[in-house]
Amino acid sequence: MQQTHRPSISGIIVPFEKTPEDIVCPHFYELKWAFGCPYECAYCYLQGTGRGNKRPRYKPIEKVLNAIDKAFRHPYFIENPTIFNSGELADSLMNPQLMEKIADKFEEQDRHRLLLLTKSDKVGFLVENPRKNTIVSFSLNADAVWRCWEHGAPPPKARIKAAKAVMEAGYDVRIRIDPIFPIDDWHKHYEDLIYTLFSELPREPERITLGTPRGLQKTISFSKDRSWTKWFSELSGWGKKLAAPDRKEIYTFFLGKLDLLGFDRSKVALCKETEAMWNALGMDKRKIRCNCIW
Repeated sequence: MQQTHRPSISGIIVPFEKTPEDIVCPHFYELKWAFGCPYECAYCYLQGTGRGNKRPRYKPIEKVLNAIDKAFRHPYFIENPTIFNSGELADSLMNPQLMEKIADKFEEQDRHRLLLLTKSDKVGFLVENPRKNTIVSFSLNADAVWRCWEHGAPPPKARIKAAKAVMEAGYDVRIRIDPIFPIDDWHKHYEDLIYTLFSELPREPERITLGTPRGLQKTISFSKDRSWTKWFSELSGWGKKLAAPDRKEIYTFFLGKLDLLGFDRSKVALCKETEAMWNALGMDKRKIRCNCIW
């Protein structure tokens, strides 16, 4: 019999349902195979989640694979094809050897899909052995933002090159441009990013998710470099944000550029943004096609 609640399995397969009332973020499933990230992005929310310690640590791989097996057999998941997001609490490719085993596990069935979210360019195992049930989502930013705040992460052009490689190998590729900062000459920096992305990829991304800086107090408290917080002037259920007019200007700019490139607006979503902003942009949250869902 189909269950009406969303189950949690072994603390590894867990529903993400904690979004505040004023924030649009559809519920999705996390695959908690690890925690942390080797990169040192100044704005990273994992700084707050880990109370200052986001050193990568991993759950035993056999325990992870067993939890995935249980999910595949669970009545809820038998009735509900699901995407499992492996990148909410970790960079999905920070340990390719472990992720390769997880991706292979998803090839044992044909109902559910694994979502990788990454700033990495280490996609060798994906390209060498293409998989049908893995989606790869790359987090990108303008080159100037990378230089200023994304310490240790591969440059955006390297991530785009990796996205091209996995796309050519047959994967569905999603893109997150998040957080978008209103740095000096931000229009030019982000225009360069958009046109580089669309000129380098062999086809357009499956979908694009946009976001502006979000400052949960715990994140800010544990940030060693808080220079990224200087634009905050508004408080929401998901922490501090840029002023609404500034966010609207940023999103309008991106939507306009994507329109010029012929990208379908129904494939664009806003990450952890207010319902008021969705409405101000004429976007329908009921037809949401976010990064983390089917």
